[in-house]
Amino acid sequence: MTSEITLFVNPTAGRGRGARAAQPAASALRAAGFSVRTVLGENAREALTRARAAVAAGTDALVAVGGDGMAGLALQAVAGTDTPLGLVAVGTGNDFARALGLPVRDPAAAGRTVAEALKGARVRDVDLGRVGGTWFGTVLASGFDSRVNDRGNRMRWPSGRFRYDLAMLAELAAFTPFPYRITLDDGEVRETEATLVAVGNGPSYGGGMRICADADLTDGLFDITVVGPCSRASLLRVFPQVYKGTHLNHPMVTTHRATKIELAADDITAYADGERLGPLPLTAECVRGAVRVAGP
Repeated sequence: MTSEITLFVNPTAGRGRGARAAQPAASALRAAGFSVRTVLGENAREALTRARAAVAAGTDALVAVGGDGMAGLALQAVAGTDTPLGLVAVGTGNDFARALGLPVRDPAAAGRTVAEALKGARVRDVDLGRVGGTWFGTVLASGFDSRVNDRGNRMRWPSGRFRYDLAMLAELAAFTPFPYRITLDDGEVRETEATLVAVGNGPSYGGGMRICADADLTDGLFDITVVGPCSRASLLRVFPQVYKGTHLNHPMVTTHRATKIELAADDITAYADGERLGPLPLTAECVRGAVRVAGP
């Protein structure tokens, strides 16, 4: 009997790369002997409803085609089930795919990798973060970086990444550290001023910024990076180090590991996998082995 795979497609990902990537990914899966059914929706809610229906109907795998937003949407359908997740990463960031060692912006290679993993039973369990009923695979961001997201999302011009570059400059001009209240597994309440607090299930966000560089998707723990209060000049000096993860050695940066974190701060919105979660306070927990993934 031929196994059926559900291809979960965002046609607008990467300025249309999602739609273009679906065909070579589907061809690679069919060449490996799988039957492929495509699911998409006119909006995120409709697409997720259809993906959940495919999982409930017993699809052998859900393969998301798009960026981190599409991967995050797929997680809401497969987390806590036995249905494996495959990723064909063609978005802007692709941080979850990178963390899993999957091909990025090569849909045919990604399709072959997923097919080979499924045929060879190379499926592994990895951890996810959870806030209420929402799952995330990479990083929960709060503070300066989430303020940049807020401002960028309000801007109508320019388009693409440049919008967020301008948003960062605008936020930097008005920047002051934020008073946080942080509670970890030990129950001790830490009250501190911080530039940002990042909660990492995976190591990176924003297309390779290794804000939680040592995070491990299989250890059952969050890596938490707290960037303390700093001047605009210090922030500009440290920022480039995030791409290599060397910022973790800076004296204004502290790190923690925990299975659960409670974050509270006034007028701060949290984002996870690049998508808006909602305002603080919130509680995030790391759930060991919450999703099965097909890959190397």
